[in-house]
Amino acid sequence: MNLTQGLHRAVQRRPDGTATICGARVRTHAESVDRIARLAGGLRDLGLGDGDRAAVLSLNSDSYHEMLAATWWAGGVVVPVNLRWSVAEIAESLVEVDARVLLVDDAFAGSVAGIHAAHPRLQHVLHAGDGPAPDGAIALDELVERSAPVEDAHRGGDDLAALFYTGGTTGRSKGVMLSHDNLLTSTLGTLATEQFISPDGTYLHAAPMFHIADLTAWLGQLVRGGTHVFIPAFEPVAVLTAVVEHGVTDVLLVPTMIQMLVDHPRTEEFDLTGLRRVLYGASPMSEGVLDRALKTLPDAAFTQFYGMTELSPLATGLSAADHDDPVRRRSAGRALPHTEVRIVDSDDVELPRGEVGEIVVRGDNVMLGYWDRPAETAEALRGGWMHTGDGGYMDDDGYVYIADRIKDMIITGGENVYSAEVESVLTGHPAVATCAVIGIPDEKWGERVHAVVVPAAGASVTIGELREFCADRIAGYKTPKSMELIDSLPLSGAGKVLKVELRKPYWAGRQRAVN
Repeated sequence: MNLTQGLHRAVQRRPDGTATICGARVRTHAESVDRIARLAGGLRDLGLGDGDRAAVLSLNSDSYHEMLAATWWAGGVVVPVNLRWSVAEIAESLVEVDARVLLVDDAFAGSVAGIHAAHPRLQHVLHAGDGPAPDGAIALDELVERSAPVEDAHRGGDDLAALFYTGGTTGRSKGVMLSHDNLLTSTLGTLATEQFISPDGTYLHAAPMFHIADLTAWLGQLVRGGTHVFIPAFEPVAVLTAVVEHGVTDVLLVPTMIQMLVDHPRTEEFDLTGLRRVLYGASPMSEGVLDRALKTLPDAAFTQFYGMTELSPLATGLSAADHDDPVRRRSAGRALPHTEVRIVDSDDVELPRGEVGEIVVRGDNVMLGYWDRPAETAEALRGGWMHTGDGGYMDDDGYVYIADRIKDMIITGGENVYSAEVESVLTGHPAVATCAVIGIPDEKWGERVHAVVVPAAGASVTIGELREFCADRIAGYKTPKSMELIDSLPLSGAGKVLKVELRKPYWAGRQRAVN
């Protein structure tokens, strides 16, 4: 199979159906696929050959959609670029994979000169937007108009399809190599649950398209043949407006986005009853935020997915019905149809149910490997299982409960503390919007539990009140020994809390970031 099959099927079934909505621009499936075939022809004319890399540095748009599909149509490999990276980091990744073509939009046109300076082998820059194009860039629309459509290359199977760079929250980012089969296995396996993309639905791209979570939803909608709605980036009112104006049925958000959406003062102004499904993942959602979300959007079915880039990206799912169970709703669900999941110890021996160990995953969704990193690939895939680096346990019914990143586990006085548990308690306080729990050095205990708390809008709370709240609900050694109140948490481009940034001032000057 290959990743462009859904495009052919959509034109065959619903040529006049709406494929994309981006601002005032609406295109049918026939119009969209014609542009994709022409853009693929243009990319071929520019020298993009089978297996060559084409990068995208852009906010969400229909141009992003076309570039992804056209690169595969032309036989190339897509490299979505993290929008939060510096020019130096972007250039480093493009040099590493030798990307020869780069698409930018208005928001990133100013970065091209710096990227070119650090990556002289970059041959062609395409520009999608209304603002000034970078020197020497080719307008995307102009390339589409002047190019003849070409036949789909139909690369598929184990052929490399995409290179996604990991978020870099735990060290230098690595290029994750994913094949057509990897991505389709994850997409089709998740669709088989009927908990993913709605048939004949309208999906809103609010999460960043460079992140594999949204790309998987994009692929699900491509397979379904439904409508894609694009907003440049997540912003609560923009999401609310798009849902109402375009009849959005499905959206994927990370927990921090959900929290911002449901706590926004204008949310009640919008009729959100047409929203059928809210998909979430990328990080655990606290009990407090989940409760508020379920109350704010009672007509939407919430589905959680757990995974990572190396798994293309999905491994487990928690159904909407499971959210009604007070215990299971705290889990990440059970293995999806395309995966095997185990909990193992440091010797890769499967642990009894209920014991915390490392989550490992096997299936045709597991990556080909890390770009040009054979030793790290072998370590991650030892024994044929992807070692996630996440700590968790499995109950007797196969539900997986995430404890924490294993490397993020706090060891205080010889006791293990999993930050997700403490964070869940803290966000249950009505005056807490969100928080992050980290380990910081302590002369007596080795590490102490430290909480960084963002108060809810308009709320007033003291550290003493929060400590007392925790002490009533979790063991003393888990209760944060210190706390700080801040306005917002640092987030990665995918919306994950950058705990490495929160730890930096406490561990600066030390040889290691654990005690």
